[in-house]
Amino acid sequence: MSKKQRQYRGAEVSCCVKYSLFGFNIVFWLLGAAFLAIGLWAWSEKGVLANLQAITDLRGFDPVWLFIVVGAVMFILGFAGCIGALRENTSLLKFFSVFLGLIFFLELTAGVLAFVFKDWIKEQLNIFLNNNVKAYRDDIDLQNLIDFAQKYFSCCGAHGPNDWNLNIYFNCTDSNPSRERCGVPFSCCVKDPAEDVINRQCGYDVRNRKEQDWRDDIYTKGCVAQFEKWLQDNLIIIAGVFVGIALLQIFGICLAQNLVSDIKAIKANW
Repeated sequence: MSKKQRQYRGAEVSCCVKYSLFGFNIVFWLLGAAFLAIGLWAWSEKGVLANLQAITDLRGFDPVWLFIVVGAVMFILGFAGCIGALRENTSLLKFFSVFLGLIFFLELTAGVLAFVFKDWIKEQLNIFLNNNVKAYRDDIDLQNLIDFAQKYFSCCGAHGPNDWNLNIYFNCTDSNPSRERCGVPFSCCVKDPAEDVINRQCGYDVRNRKEQDWRDDIYTKGCVAQFEKWLQDNLIIIAGVFVGIALLQIFGICLAQNLVSDIKAIKANW
């Protein structure tokens, strides 16, 4: 056996690293494909794919964007990592590790900036929530998201029930012909344990009464304050989730770089 053959046999790709990276990414890839499919299906159901201008017509936030963007990023990353590991393609593996590293850096930067500029972030959150209160009836997915948030956090509006004056259907102006005038969405209502069926008219005319009488029927705290309280109460869990995500990203980068090194070592002996 020649010296070159002995060198070639001594340098080989670690099967453990290769198939760990492949398994790591195929799950990522399939999840990304599922998210993307759900997002496109939701847009199809709303007729957005037939009329792309509808994407810009919505004044508030369309939750489908989360599925589209997150799904697309996961799909691209998963594809690059999966095929790169299976075919031992260093270009795809480098793309995967650099892209994942960039995402990790952006997450770290966003976390630092959010801590430094927390007052500005809070102000932007208020503007964001008020814009979505205005657009409550414009999109069914946005409406469901707001209803879920108000029920989950036991809140109503960004700062309180009167924020619903920003919405054309719920404001208390004399010119408002809506039956929901001076009311709030049903998700603001305090749930009656005895009711099996959701009363979607429970918020009608509630703000025509005195504010001290609201407490028995609707949530009076704003969602911004309740969200801040929820963050404080679950700080350890949230931190644990973010640390877990960061460790997974670092693990993926290390696997990809390790595999690239193995492939280069083999090619150097050719």
